[in-house]
Amino acid sequence: MLRRYALGFSNAGRQFSTMSSNTPLEDAIRAKIRAAFDPQTLEIYNDSHLHAHHKAMQGSTSRETHFRLVIISDAFKSKLQPARHRMVYALLRDEMAQENGIHALQLRTLTPEEEARQKKKDVDTQKQQQQQSQQSETQKPVPASQG
Repeated sequence: MLRRYALGFSNAGRQFSTMSSNTPLEDAIRAKIRAAFDPQTLEIYNDSHLHAHHKAMQGSTSRETHFRLVIISDAFKSKLQPARHRMVYALLRDEMAQENGIHALQLRTLTPEEEARQKKKDVDTQKQQQQQSQQSETQKPVPASQG
């Protein structure tokens, strides 16, 4: 039996068989997005367990209803967020329409340049917070000695 490791995705390091899958919907999402968008980064998070107690999910036998996707691709260049999301929704239309299919889909769609800018912004914000923390430590008032 052929086995492989999925790296860089939500099931990073999880060994799985190509003969059958416990996550057929996730596998279909991954295959379609790879084929359509050739992403530099694709992260798929199955958040279904967080929503299993919701009334709308009562009686559902599916363990694949709520997904969160992060897609970094050049295919999104010169497109606004709504257009990017429409592209993904159109691609996954069948998976969303089928019984016990995708109930909720959260998307984060970026170009590689947008991702780089976001990472730089995150690093700058973290540095600024560290500097503010250090300044507040050095500016704490020293209690006057009682005497």
